[in-house]
Amino acid sequence: MVIKNINLETVCGITSKLPENELPEIAFAGKSNVGKSSLINALMNRKSYARISATPGKTQTINFYNINDEMYLVDLPGYGYAKVSEKEKAQWGNLIERYLHGSKQLKAVFLLIDIRHEPSANDKMMYEWIVEHGFHPIIIATKLDKLKRSQVQKHVKMVKEGMNLIQGTRIIPFSSISKQGRDEIWELVETEFL
Repeated sequence: MVIKNINLETVCGITSKLPENELPEIAFAGKSNVGKSSLINALMNRKSYARISATPGKTQTINFYNINDEMYLVDLPGYGYAKVSEKEKAQWGNLIERYLHGSKQLKAVFLLIDIRHEPSANDKMMYEWIVEHGFHPIIIATKLDKLKRSQVQKHVKMVKEGMNLIQGTRIIPFSSISKQGRDEIWELVETEFL
C-alpha cells in the first residue's frame, strides 16, 4: 500500500459513541507494551504518528486512522500491564467489546504477541474473546529483532502452541526496527480485506 495521506479521524473514549464508518476497518489488539504503536507507525510509514510511550497503557482510547480515504487502521486500548484501576480496565474491556460487537465495517483483527515470551493468560483470553466475537485473529509476533535468526521458528512454535491457535491461523513475525513483516501484513490486508 502506498500511503498518500493519513488522518487520525476519530478518538473514542469510554463514554464516546463509536463512529459509523463507511470504509473497511482493520483493528489491532495487544498487551500494553507489545509494540502496537510502533507497528501502526511502521504500517503508516511514519515515525511517531501513533503515540509511543515508555509507560505501558498509554492508548486508553480507540483511535481510527483514515488511510488514503480507503480504509481505517484501528488502534485498540492495550490490555494487561497498565497501572490503572480494575474499574478502568473493566471500562476498557467494555469499550473494546462494544467496538467488536458494534462495528459494521470491521474486516479483520490482528492480535499482537511478544515473540520472545510464552503467551500470557491475558493474551490467550483476548484471542478466545476475539474468536467468540466471530473473527479469526491474525497473530503478529512482535519484537522479532530481539531474537537471533536461529531462534525464530522455535519461538513461533511456542506462540502457536501457547495460544492453542485454531488450525490455519496465520502468524506473521514482525520487527519495528527492520520493518520485516510489514509488507506481508499490507499484502494480507489488501488481498483479503479491502
